[in-house]
Amino acid sequence: MHSALRYKFIALVGNEHVRAATAVGAVGGAQPKLVIEPGTESELAEVLRLSNEAGLAVIPQGGGSKLAWGNSPARADILLSTARLSEIIEHAWDDLTVTAEAGCTIQRLQETLAQHGQRLALDALWPERATIGGVLSTNDSGALRLRFGALRDLIIGVTIALPDGTLASSGGKVVKNVAGYDLPKLVTGALGTLGVITRAVFRLHPLPHKTRAFSISGSNAGEAQRLVRAIEDSKLAHTFLQSHFSDESPPASEILFEGTEAGLAAQEAHLRHLAGSKNVTEASTSTWTARQELWNFPEPNATVIAKISHLPGDLARTIVGVERAAQVHQLRWRALAYATGIGWLRLEGGPGALRNALQLLRVELENQGGSLAALHRPEKMAEFDAWGNAGDALAVMKAVKNQLDAKGTLNPGRFVGGI
Repeated sequence: MHSALRYKFIALVGNEHVRAATAVGAVGGAQPKLVIEPGTESELAEVLRLSNEAGLAVIPQGGGSKLAWGNSPARADILLSTARLSEIIEHAWDDLTVTAEAGCTIQRLQETLAQHGQRLALDALWPERATIGGVLSTNDSGALRLRFGALRDLIIGVTIALPDGTLASSGGKVVKNVAGYDLPKLVTGALGTLGVITRAVFRLHPLPHKTRAFSISGSNAGEAQRLVRAIEDSKLAHTFLQSHFSDESPPASEILFEGTEAGLAAQEAHLRHLAGSKNVTEASTSTWTARQELWNFPEPNATVIAKISHLPGDLARTIVGVERAAQVHQLRWRALAYATGIGWLRLEGGPGALRNALQLLRVELENQGGSLAALHRPEKMAEFDAWGNAGDALAVMKAVKNQLDAKGTLNPGRFVGGI
């Protein structure tokens, strides 16, 4: 990198906020040259403009908890951190909205909102590290989306820095605001390939008075699917519903209720009548961290973590397919499935067997209208596309990318279809 450009970065953000990237900052095997931490939105936009003009590839970074998701970048020169953009700009508690900078962690945001009895109804992975910008870029949400929707339903405004240095905003602070181009939904889940999120506005929900969670045991995937459909067809007002599967134990489903003491008692009675009282027990606290626990593995080079989707009515079929693929390739496996048709899969075994199983499962799921995104893959595993088939949306996605980032400055090659 030309020294004159580095001096420009230093003059802009300060010498202490420009440093050489180390091996720890490598992204999917690609080694950036510099880590830059702007202190304001305008500084970030100018760093991005200078990088774009110089033909450098920029990798946006929040807390780094999901930096390995996606394919390896085609190029990596600048690691652009939002660590210093960490303020909660405005909590309009009477309007049930909050505006926060991209580098604010989910945990800090939730703690601040809780002081007014409110929350962002999101159960993100690693909230103590995950940031607003990173969570939005990866579209990370868990079982709570059954009741409150995904991030695209919670975000109502956003500001992003475009590669040409423009700070573009869309949406507003009012939940019912529908004016303008829907930039918030466009950048949610785009993996930072269209612009760098600098701030976001969210709609909020009240904290529940009380909560109770229950576990319902089952004997096989078919029974678990029938239970999930029965609950979904009932008048139960549950907040989330998820099912566990593995090669070690029979399936079990977990359900969460929120409300008053009297309301929770009524929900419990209805659930026990529906599922059979002997099969229902109070759920442990691990209910809240079930997805995160899938990521706790001692041997990263022998483990794959994939996000899968399927039609809710294909739950049993999907799990049977996972079990079959694991047996054929002699793999250990665990899965967590939400009632929304989204799930998480963990496979353990040799790199070759893991890759073959992933390929088999991806073909089966895509043939059923589903998907498989491999978000963690062993370093020793042969190259395997993280995303799979983009379908007929790829042409539109590439057109949007070309409109906003014509030079391919942001996260080149990391997203679907090599975007």
